[in-house]
Amino acid sequence: MKDLNTDQTTTLLNTIMEFELAGVVRYTHYSLMVTGPNRIPIVDFFKAQAAESLLHAQQVGEILTGLEGHPSLKIAPMEETFQHTVHDILQESLNHEQKALLLYKELLTVVEDASIYLEEFARTMIGQEELHNIEIKKMLRDFS
Repeated sequence: MKDLNTDQTTTLLNTIMEFELAGVVRYTHYSLMVTGPNRIPIVDFFKAQAAESLLHAQQVGEILTGLEGHPSLKIAPMEETFQHTVHDILQESLNHEQKALLLYKELLTVVEDASIYLEEFARTMIGQEELHNIEIKKMLRDFS
């Protein structure tokens, strides 16, 4: 096994943590903006996404501090499109989830063959993000 590049890993974990915390804000905002006849199940979906993003940020933060890193107090930049149809919100969600998937794939590349635990963590998160992408794509089909 190769040596873990701790500096690169902790920098990337901080980026992921900031991104997941931005997801908490993003999904909370979306849950407040949904209107229409399907509002209740979609609001519940976004609230669950916000809670999961917080959990992911906490998991990443625990790993980060375990590697003697210092968790950032920032959140990743977010832009407000002011487009709040369910379709627009779902499309923005898909874009967010696709970026999260790329970040976890980058983490896997950095830790591969250096830490079995971090490798398995990255793979688990990739699986979860892939599932989120599939779910949102299925939700978007009704709006095509």
